[in-house]
Amino acid sequence: MFDAHLRPLIDPPLNAIGRWLTRWGISANAVTLAGLIPALAAAAAIAHGQYLVGLALILVNRLLDGLDGAVARASGLTDFGGYLDTLADYAFYVAVPVAFGLASTANTVPALLLVASFTLTCASFLVFAAIAARRGEETSAHGTKSIFYSTGLAEGGETIAAFVAMCLWPAQFPVIAIGFAALCLLTVIQRSLLARGTFTKRNEAE
Repeated sequence: MFDAHLRPLIDPPLNAIGRWLTRWGISANAVTLAGLIPALAAAAAIAHGQYLVGLALILVNRLLDGLDGAVARASGLTDFGGYLDTLADYAFYVAVPVAFGLASTANTVPALLLVASFTLTCASFLVFAAIAARRGEETSAHGTKSIFYSTGLAEGGETIAAFVAMCLWPAQFPVIAIGFAALCLLTVIQRSLLARGTFTKRNEAE
């Protein structure tokens, strides 16, 4: 929901660093793979109750996630790069709630519900992108991307805010997780209505 509004603020500095990394011969895929290291390390730290360490590693991961896109824009977007970036993002999104579920038995059910809601959100996002691509739909609301990004109530910015809150107040994880799972389900409904309106109008026009 907030991602498109944040792009004008975060893209200029990221793009500058991305151009610098490109001049040094660092590829976007290398940055994406490097970002998996702090992502998995954050999950390991959280699973062992080291929540502030996990938070720091989450922020490092998100910085690298922003930089891989900046490097890709400087060096040229590729289909495999888009695939790898999306896969790495969802590996991160799943790893964090799983880690909280491992950290405490009280978190198990809320973590499962959150992961389930992420799965549905992911499905709605990727299926929308696939159909939009087949129809030739394009959008630049989220910057230049390898795949179509449909706007939703729960996007990257909201997810990171929830993860930060979980790390700062780990005892409140069940409440935060269930609340965010509900927001994800609303996102699925919202995106489904958007898909119905967008794709139905296109069919009627044809």
